[in-house]
Amino acid sequence: MPSLATLRVFLDSLEEGVLFLDSTRRVLEMNSAAARMIGRDNPRVVDALCPTLFPGTECARACEARGQCSLTPAKGEDDKIQDIVIPSPAGIDVPLRMWAMLLPPNESGLYCAIILRDRSRELELEAEVRDRWQLGGLTGRSRAMQDFYQKALRVAASEANVLITGESGVGKELVARALHDNSPRAKGPYVAVHCASLPENLQESELFGHAKGSFSGATGARIGRFEAANGGTLLLDEIGEISPATQTRLLRVLQEREIVRVGENHPRKVDVRVVAATHRDLAALVARGEFREDLYYRLHVLPLHVPALRERREDIALLASQLLGELSGRYHRPELRLSPEAIVAMESYPWPGNVRQLFNALEYAVVNSDGTTILPRHLLPDVAARIESPPAAPVPLSLTRYYATPLPPDEEHAQIRRMLDACGGNKAEAARRLGMSRTTLWKRLNRA
Repeated sequence: MPSLATLRVFLDSLEEGVLFLDSTRRVLEMNSAAARMIGRDNPRVVDALCPTLFPGTECARACEARGQCSLTPAKGEDDKIQDIVIPSPAGIDVPLRMWAMLLPPNESGLYCAIILRDRSRELELEAEVRDRWQLGGLTGRSRAMQDFYQKALRVAASEANVLITGESGVGKELVARALHDNSPRAKGPYVAVHCASLPENLQESELFGHAKGSFSGATGARIGRFEAANGGTLLLDEIGEISPATQTRLLRVLQEREIVRVGENHPRKVDVRVVAATHRDLAALVARGEFREDLYYRLHVLPLHVPALRERREDIALLASQLLGELSGRYHRPELRLSPEAIVAMESYPWPGNVRQLFNALEYAVVNSDGTTILPRHLLPDVAARIESPPAAPVPLSLTRYYATPLPPDEEHAQIRRMLDACGGNKAEAARRLGMSRTTLWKRLNRA
């Protein structure tokens, strides 16, 4: 075996950090990349115990508990990979991926090598990918959602009124917020009003405000939602539920850009962009005489229709993964994952309640699961019934499309095989559900 000095000349040319340990876990040598990642120079590291270099990490705790390196694989085992985050001297967290390699017996006392890879750029790229899949609180990689994002961003740049339509639960409120946050009014107020929750006799007061003594219980003057949103955006959610009288006053506000408080006679100028939303067919309401035609056209300047979840099934796994992350935190559970069979069942279900129903269904599954993997038996019966046969064995899906930590090659290979089985051998469909190209799927199948 080459001397340590010879090895270091070679290792200093590598991007990966390398630490050489003896059998007691003491550091004998390291390369310059490792020193940079750890934030310590060679003299301060040599002879130190490896776990003291990564305090507070799961790897260090396991190492101390075992009394030996927790990353060294046993005979016949694959490499064990651990992702950790350590603080740099500058106070910036450094994400690292680490694994160990056992070395053959030698006279230098080298027992194993710890390999470190800086994941900072990798995580930046993943964040950029996620940003392309998201617009505000909306998530989707499907063509339907990518086209919707483009339309929404064009609408956001305008000052015209917007009418957002779509079924209940698709996220119309999230669309309205995204329009505001990406508009020239982003620094102004954003005010949302759920019209269906306002009693008819209070709609005008809530929207336009009232003067003191204007009606029983009006003990003081109060500004309405339009004045509160001055200089910003006002969302009128479920606009189809407002009364005919309020429709008439709202039309005047949109025409004149001024409001009159209940109990007053003088107008007040307001600078508000109105975004209306509804799950109802306003054109049909107009035809039946239940909604003012002139108000409809005032609101319908820039229409945006949000796709239903069943129209973008390829987003279901991505959405489910994101929602499971939220539920894991809410229920103080470790990272939860979906089995391939559960994904197949969920992608086959029509989701009449859309994303809101998906969240509720996942919450049901989290409550009924006892591990880290969501299986079909944990799903609501109507959803689970979409899969014809139960899985042979639970295997969690955690490829890089859904989780930041990639799997070891052999486990990833098994995951792909399970998804192929779930898709009846259709490689194109399996690749779509796993978020990779068919070429990538083929390469990973043949890599094992």
